[in-house]
Amino acid sequence: MLMLMLLLLPILAFADVERRTINDGNLVLEDIPEIPIDVVVDLMRYQNIRAANFRAFTADGNSIYVSTGFGDVDSLHRVDMPGGARNQITFYREPVSGVTRRPESEDLLFLRDAGGSEFAQIFEMDPASGKARMLTDGESRNSGVVWDRRGDRIAYQSTRRNGASNDVWLMDPAEPSGAELVLESPDGTWWGPAEFSATGSKLLLANYVSIADSRVHVLDLDSGKCSLIAGGPDHRSANLPVAFDDESGGIWFITDEGGEFKQLAWQPPDSGARPVIVTADIPWDVSNAAMSHDRSRLAFVTNEDGVSRVYLMDTKSREYRRVETIPTGLAFGISFSPDDRRLAMTLNLAQTPSDAFVLELGEGPLDYGTLTQWTRSEIGGLDTSVFRPPQLVRYPTFDRTGGRPRQLPAWVYKPPGDGPFPVIISIHGGPEGQARPAFSATYQMWIEKLGVAVIQPNVRGSAGYGKSFLALDNGMNREESVRDIGTLLDWIGTQPDLDANRVAVYGGSYGGYMVLASAVHYSDRLKAAVEIVGISNFVTFLENTQDYRRDLRRVEYGDERDPAMRAYLEHISPLNNVGKISVPLFIAQGNNDPRVPASEARQMVDALRADGHTVWYMNALNEGHGYRKKANRDAYQQAMILFFRKHLVGSE
Repeated sequence: MLMLMLLLLPILAFADVERRTINDGNLVLEDIPEIPIDVVVDLMRYQNIRAANFRAFTADGNSIYVSTGFGDVDSLHRVDMPGGARNQITFYREPVSGVTRRPESEDLLFLRDAGGSEFAQIFEMDPASGKARMLTDGESRNSGVVWDRRGDRIAYQSTRRNGASNDVWLMDPAEPSGAELVLESPDGTWWGPAEFSATGSKLLLANYVSIADSRVHVLDLDSGKCSLIAGGPDHRSANLPVAFDDESGGIWFITDEGGEFKQLAWQPPDSGARPVIVTADIPWDVSNAAMSHDRSRLAFVTNEDGVSRVYLMDTKSREYRRVETIPTGLAFGISFSPDDRRLAMTLNLAQTPSDAFVLELGEGPLDYGTLTQWTRSEIGGLDTSVFRPPQLVRYPTFDRTGGRPRQLPAWVYKPPGDGPFPVIISIHGGPEGQARPAFSATYQMWIEKLGVAVIQPNVRGSAGYGKSFLALDNGMNREESVRDIGTLLDWIGTQPDLDANRVAVYGGSYGGYMVLASAVHYSDRLKAAVEIVGISNFVTFLENTQDYRRDLRRVEYGDERDPAMRAYLEHISPLNNVGKISVPLFIAQGNNDPRVPASEARQMVDALRADGHTVWYMNALNEGHGYRKKANRDAYQQAMILFFRKHLVGSE
């Protein structure tokens, strides 16, 4: 009888479901009302805010390539002067990523997948003619493309060997059929190239096991010998390669060995040598770094309480100074021009979307001049001065550290006025992500159109606050981070301008799991929940996620093949606790998601409906882990506004 009921469950659950499709049949909506035309018109300006991300310099360093969206997806453009026109050079139905230019040439390589599958292929393009050709096999997953310094070969990561292993390959783009496997991933972890040596005989490699265990190797391409440089089973730490030190034969890398935070380090070539920590006086993570072509200076970015700081360093003296002219916000994608006279980056500020900036560099390694904004992204005619910047707060949670309640950081966006405002708690994914004060058109839209406050908490397990904090949600402590949402609800109740009786939770991927788990534990304190591409059952997720990433996720969440861990994962999974949920849910999914399979959403929707719950469901047949196509994003945001109006603010 039980088996019969399980077989009939989808039929019973769907018996009264109102299903329709939009966007040429690519977006399936279940129990989602028709969107009123006034909502479509009202959101139009917010949904046409664009961003521009720096991708590469041209060969002469006088122009730049950026990705931005003037159509349905982000495309590649060339910009020839600050504030100049964006000349579009790719016109695909899917976004391009991983753009890199061949040294001493204008030829470009880029990555492109199909339908959000993330099985990206490598393409070579002549930007003058717009002609491109695929270099890889059309089936494997490829990423991490690095040119040798002469522009003769590329190294890249690929699953070509067996569809599951993350191996390192070499290719001459002129003869792609001769691609050579140079390192087989021996243990199911991720391997990828960082840089070729000056002679091209060695390759600096990253080996990612988990966020707390990553290693640096050097591969001798002549002998095939792969030497461990940093990290490893006996020195478990996070290590990220940066560059070869051509003068000494040493290695520049980022490491948290011996401390809480990731620091810039240098290590001599001697066997068994220990790293020299260069940025020990900065008590925050160094998030990324770039070496100049002449090796005289290095630029690096720190993450200081969620805000980016950019530094220049003299590689000989190892002195460094902060670039004071860069505004407060987030900086990423730093890159030196071919002549090392400029440093480009993408800056994202709390009240403006991402744009490409270029910093003029001086004669000395620490000298710099003017910072120039090259792109000014469209903001739908809106007044950015009325956009609400976030404020950093810290709230007490349930446990203690140093004899006092542990304080958790959170970014709070509030509308003008006195409130009390309804609240949307936006929970980041990862789980090792971090909420940072980035510009969000979605948050500004919610604030303006719904009159809500938005809170982005950094619960335990978030990155950016040291490796001890990062490890607090590991293993059997997974639900401790969910308890941090409970204490945030307590804190909201102490704030006179926030309405503790009207709170919703929102999040994607692992944040989607957190939304479902919050609905399990705190339905009596919530009005609504929105979950995007989230995990509903850790066991089925681990069994069904793509082969190339399964072992990586087991390190974080636990190995479902172990009986004790399996029992724990089943115990905490929202799918097995549907009876505790009483809050209305909106669930959105991409049908081609390789990370969190669409089956995670489908089984949750079925179980909720079988239990009589209100659930809106949206599934994009041409998307993967999130919505990258504008038509789908627009429909999703319009439906979400309608959902929050009805179930959170009470205006429908």
